[in-house]
Amino acid sequence: MATRSTPPAPQSAPNYTVPFIIVTALFGIFGFLTSLNNQLVNKLEEVFKLTHGPAMLATAAWFFAYLVFSVPSAKLIEKVGYKRTMVISLFIMVVGALMFIPAANIVDYLVSVSYRQHEIMSFSLGFPMTLIAIFVLATGVCALQTSANPYVSILGPESSAPARLNLAQAFNSGASALAPWVAATFILADASKANTAASEAHMLQGPYILIAAALLLLGFAVMFMNLPAITRSESFRPGKDGGPAPGRGIWSYKHTVLGMVGIFFYVGVEIALAAIGIRYCQAQGIGNVETAGLLVLLYYLGIMVGRFVGSALMSVIKAEKMLVGLGLLGVVLMLVSMFTTGPVAIWSLVLCGLANSIMYPTIFALGIAELGPLTSKGSGVITIGNVGGAVIPLLFGALAVAMGKHYAIAHQMQYVTGGLADKIGIQYAFVLPIICYLFITYYGLLGYKPTRTAKAA
Repeated sequence: MATRSTPPAPQSAPNYTVPFIIVTALFGIFGFLTSLNNQLVNKLEEVFKLTHGPAMLATAAWFFAYLVFSVPSAKLIEKVGYKRTMVISLFIMVVGALMFIPAANIVDYLVSVSYRQHEIMSFSLGFPMTLIAIFVLATGVCALQTSANPYVSILGPESSAPARLNLAQAFNSGASALAPWVAATFILADASKANTAASEAHMLQGPYILIAAALLLLGFAVMFMNLPAITRSESFRPGKDGGPAPGRGIWSYKHTVLGMVGIFFYVGVEIALAAIGIRYCQAQGIGNVETAGLLVLLYYLGIMVGRFVGSALMSVIKAEKMLVGLGLLGVVLMLVSMFTTGPVAIWSLVLCGLANSIMYPTIFALGIAELGPLTSKGSGVITIGNVGGAVIPLLFGALAVAMGKHYAIAHQMQYVTGGLADKIGIQYAFVLPIICYLFITYYGLLGYKPTRTAKAA
């Protein structure tokens, strides 16, 4: 007697909730550390007796790591997979955090550079060592970001990747907003109690030892967690007919390269506006530094809230359309701040946080869309764009000073930081963020569209 075979039950879709939560925590880590590094500029000025220009090398060292190690990080992913790359990057970050200890211990060792018995410059050996520590720490953050961004994108349908990435990046923004408070409380607050530069430098040791310990524990935790072991992108994003072929160079994909440029402009404009925030608020009549700092905090909170809201709205509004709308909003807000004064000018800048909110994760997700087996390589290319955080703020600051001095000369005034000429110079310099927003708008209109190739043989 024949028996009927029972057909196998269809496999249920995998549940990626726990892996998503774990990787989202990593987003908070690199957001916190990036923001914390931006707070070190004032501390380095005090400890090493620097002017503002050399102290800004701390920011340049951080973002220069993205230029150097983004593509190698993508190659590491191809070799060992996403999970192992995350673990390796966390351990690299531990090394970078621990390097602040010897840097603080050699602050009293001075190096002089002379030419024909004339001293050209003198600096503490601790300063270049601190820059190296920042660079190593940022190298780990670069590798973590290069792996975590596409990992979140891959864990689920490609159509909802921008929404997942925005949700994860919302926690990144929340941690970024927390970092200034941590810096003010544990690194900067007791500077008046320090008697020497060495004692001031030692204030960095405690926080970074704790950061190293936390990163070490997190590295081991991720190592032993049951995350989907995606070794190569094609295991979750196989190639499609007419789509990318593994043998084709990643730099030939226009939407990915333009995505890198979009990230360059976005990261640059986000950091430039935050860096100029307190100074601009004071120039517009806010005398209290704490109040000005609170307004900058609101700017970061606007980014976080916008990402939560944007992630929800992407179920009904296409990501690229939201990118266009917020790009145009950024242009309008900058124009309003450029041609107004007082509270209107200040709040126009603060509200740029909402305009900025979905830009990074959305550009990133669109830039790696339909790359199939080349997803990790695309992530490496796009991550290079983070170097805009070093370039755009410097250009913005130089343009603001140049325009302010030009205004002062034209009106026979003395150029003073915080004065009228300085305020006008900053407002004229808003043309640079406007250019950034216009490119981002273009990317949401046309630049994001993938180019198709002939079917691979």
